[in-house]
Amino acid sequence: METVKVQELKDDAIVNVKVNKTYYQMCKAALFLSFKELYDNSKSSEDFIKSVVSKEYKDMTDKERTFYTLTLLVGEIEKQATQENLFDQKEMSKKDLEKKLADKISLKSNED
Repeated sequence: METVKVQELKDDAIVNVKVNKTYYQMCKAALFLSFKELYDNSKSSEDFIKSVVSKEYKDMTDKERTFYTLTLLVGEIEKQATQENLFDQKEMSKKDLEKKLADKISLKSNED
């Protein structure tokens, strides 16, 4: 039987990956798109997110796994950015924020 060599991370490996603002925004856009595809408005967004991430990974659908994975990635980026004081604080009206989020989501869905 022919064999090939493959690489796999060690079980106890922790990899520190540096990301820039553009990559972070791309991850957030992918997370928003994933959320938009899964969210069904039957409950609050917070309750919906909790219901997905509280499941065992093996019991999730592929779309839920994607959402969960992106949630963990964006969360880790934000945790490290907060610890390293890498966020700028600025004020924005709630209306402007909602419009900005809606524009990002509609732009991503139009790119399909």
